[in-house]
Amino acid sequence: MAVTLKEVAQRAGVSRSAVSRVFTQGASVSDKMRRKVEKAARELGYSPNALASSLTTGRTKLIGLVSNNFHNPIFLEVFDLFTRGLQDRGLRPLLVNLSDETDPEASVRMLRQYSVDGVVVASSTLPPGFAKAFRDVGIPVVHAFGRASAAPQVHVVGIDNVECGRMAARTLIAHGYRDVAFLGGPEGATSTQDRYSGFMTELSAHRAIKTSYSFADDYSFDAGRREMLRLLRARPAEAYFCGDDVLSIGVLSAIRESGLDVPGDIGIIGLNDMEMARWENINLTTIRQPIRQIIASTIELMVAMLNEPDRYPEARIFPCSVIERATLRPLT
Repeated sequence: MAVTLKEVAQRAGVSRSAVSRVFTQGASVSDKMRRKVEKAARELGYSPNALASSLTTGRTKLIGLVSNNFHNPIFLEVFDLFTRGLQDRGLRPLLVNLSDETDPEASVRMLRQYSVDGVVVASSTLPPGFAKAFRDVGIPVVHAFGRASAAPQVHVVGIDNVECGRMAARTLIAHGYRDVAFLGGPEGATSTQDRYSGFMTELSAHRAIKTSYSFADDYSFDAGRREMLRLLRARPAEAYFCGDDVLSIGVLSAIRESGLDVPGDIGIIGLNDMEMARWENINLTTIRQPIRQIIASTIELMVAMLNEPDRYPEARIFPCSVIERATLRPLT
């Protein structure tokens, strides 16, 4: 049987309300009383009931962690960092898998039923309006990996995907490629649109360079592989900016299966710098996204919003960097 608050009160020789105050964050209690109650709780092996505490404080400490990218291995790292980071702050993550859902109504309804204190939307593909739906019903929200904006409607923490597209284009030019292509994720994803825009805008100033583009069904190994096999049946470009590392690895698999060499026949640059990109048999040249910093900043903003729900929305945009490995030919 679980030890009750009443038993702790009896052991400590205090009232039940005194025990409740000791285990209620921010409640007024003397140091002497706190030591007496905590000693009794340790001796009995008592742990406060989180649900009961939420009835007293009006705070559940639940943070909805919403995403639609569960098939992408990068999000194993993202979820690990988010869950540990929230728990270290005394918060409890509630994971929500959207699958192919893009309408926020069902997610808003469910998370309101759980009385979450806040929501983190962790997705680079969902439109800004998805996160805004939570703000509209009074739930503090931060959009991690969201679309960069000079005037965001909700807090956004992420990268400038347009600039990443430009970086990829400049890198391919520096490596001497003159026939390059963009192979993005889903065409409707905001990250795909921005990476494509930056890539093509940068290349538009270099008229001697031939460009083309295509889109995969989603950000996954299989989607990247399927799209590259399709492209190989025609005349492929000299090099591809794949808008995500897991897409790049699928592309790499298709090229090698077709008897071609990377980077001898076709070059590849990805984006994210996921752990797998560093594996010796992949060794992917990519653009590093500072995932740890993005997640730490998102959690910092969420904690601040719990104390200041009306905090004015801000965009925290982190710089990226090119990581040179072995899927592009040497610099010219």
